[in-house]
This record gives sequence, C-alpha cells and structure tokens, in this order.
Amino acid sequence: MPQKTPSSPKVAIIGAGAVGSTAAYATTIKNVASEVILIDINDSKEEGEVMDIADGLCFVETGCIKGADFKDARDADVIVITAGVPQKEGETRLDLVNKNIKITKSIFKSIGKLKKDTIVIMVANPVDILTRIVQQITKLPKGQVFGSGTSLDTARLRTELGHELKVSPQNIDGYVIGEHGDTEFVCWSNAYVGSKPLMDVIESMTELKLSDLEEIHNDVKNAAYEIIKRKNATYYGIGMTLVSITSAIINNDNRIVPISVYNNGIYDIEKDLYIGLPAVLNSNGVHHVVKIKLNEKENEQLLHSAKVLKDILKQMKF
Repeated sequence: MPQKTPSSPKVAIIGAGAVGSTAAYATTIKNVASEVILIDINDSKEEGEVMDIADGLCFVETGCIKGADFKDARDADVIVITAGVPQKEGETRLDLVNKNIKITKSIFKSIGKLKKDTIVIMVANPVDILTRIVQQITKLPKGQVFGSGTSLDTARLRTELGHELKVSPQNIDGYVIGEHGDTEFVCWSNAYVGSKPLMDVIESMTELKLSDLEEIHNDVKNAAYEIIKRKNATYYGIGMTLVSITSAIINNDNRIVPISVYNNGIYDIEKDLYIGLPAVLNSNGVHHVVKIKLNEKENEQLLHSAKVLKDILKQMKF
C-alpha cells in the first residue's frame, strides 16, 4: 500500500479532561501537526484548555490549536479518543466497559462519516476492548484503528530499568505486552540493554538480581495506582506517549511500538482480538505486527491475557 504523507496534518483529540488536554499540549509543543483540535461536550472546559495552550503558540511551529465540534474531526488525519469514565471503587471492569461503549458510540455518531484514510487511536479504558468496538463502529481497516495498549507500561518499564542499571531509558529495549491491565506481563526473554541481553547484564551485576525482576514488573503494573493515590489521576506520561505515537504516524517513522493491535493470527491466540503487541507504525497506521519469540512461560501469560479479554467480550453489551 502506498504511504500517505499529509502536507498539513490535522490531529483531533476527543476529550478535554486531564489526559486529552495534556495530549493536546504535548502535541502542540512537539510541533507534530499543523492543526490540533480539542473536542469535548463541556464547551467551557474545552475553551479554557485551548486558550491556555494557545498562549504559547508564539514559541512553537504548530499552526494552531482550537476548540471544535465533533463533526470537525471528520477530515482529521489522526483522531485520539481519550473521552470516557474512569473505573470507580467497587465497580467491575465489565461495568466500566459497558459505560464507555455508550460514550464511544455517541462520539462517533456525533462525528459522522470519517475520511477513508483516517487513523483512530483509542486511549479510554478498558482500551483493548474499546479499540475492537471502535473498529466495528467505524468499519475502518483494522490497521487504521488501534489503542495505546501497553505503550505507557513499556515506557515505565524502560524508565525503571534505566534507573536500576544507571543507563538512559532510551538504551533499554524491552516490552510489556498483553492486556493493558492486571494480566499484562514483561517479555524478559527479549529485553536488551544496548545490544546486550538484559539477563547477561544482570549476571555481571551485584546491584540488580534476577529475583528483583518480579518486583520491577509489579512496580510497572501498579504505577498508575500509586500515582492516582498521590495526585488522583495520571496524565503526563500518557500525554507524552500519545504524542510519540502520533508523530510516528505523521512522520512515517516505521517505528516499533507496543500498542493494542489486531492480532490476525500472528501470535497463537484468538484472531478476533485486540491486545498489546509490538507493531510497526507508519503513515498508514499499523504496517505489521512484530512477532517476537516468547519462552514457554511468556506464551502461557499471553494466552491467559487473551482469555481474560475474550471472556469480557463474551459478556459485554454491544
């Protein structure tokens, strides 16, 4: 498929809450798009966020940031969906997904017909489930619809390992894959520091041991809970993650990113499923899913994660 290269890329961010407004701010200051539009049902909140970000336009090359109506997203090159309700204490994930399905359906009904080459990035949770719903609603090719998946979890992993190993997180190569949630796991067998396998690095260290890896995994998996406990929400990390994903599309980077992607039989799990896996992103969206060799334990973890998602899909109302 020929790769499209929009000359004046337009990014629409749906939801002006903490995540959406942070993503809009990060997208603006990184000069990713010619036009950034922020859309929310709360007109006053949307307007305030846009006014605040726009005060700094003299410092960036982005053409503009503005508030907009849902229909203005129809011609966007990339649509980022952050709108949704958070999970409340005592609420099941099934309760959450049924609420957010209603919100998601309402969003796309308000937007109307999309451009045939629009790329949609789902962020609201449970992201793996909602991404599948969005693809069904929009009927866009599966490679043009994906979720943020385990990209933030992977960023947290690389930061944590970089701190422990005293090297830049940019020199850590490793992935958190599976469901973005309690069944996600670290693919330790494919983790590298520079060009050296992580396991080889650990063997030569006294500060970090193999027994520490499970604690690192738990810290990564529970990072959001710890941040929420201290400041009620997480948004800076996912905001930076989203602008990285968006730039990979607009700049046609062919970058490998762990996202919630349609499996299509690449891994030995259910085909009809979106789940966190490494994939190559370019201006067409997902170019292909990267198949990495998992060890026996990791295969079992991926199967379990996929089963949890499949069980939710069987119960939900859609």
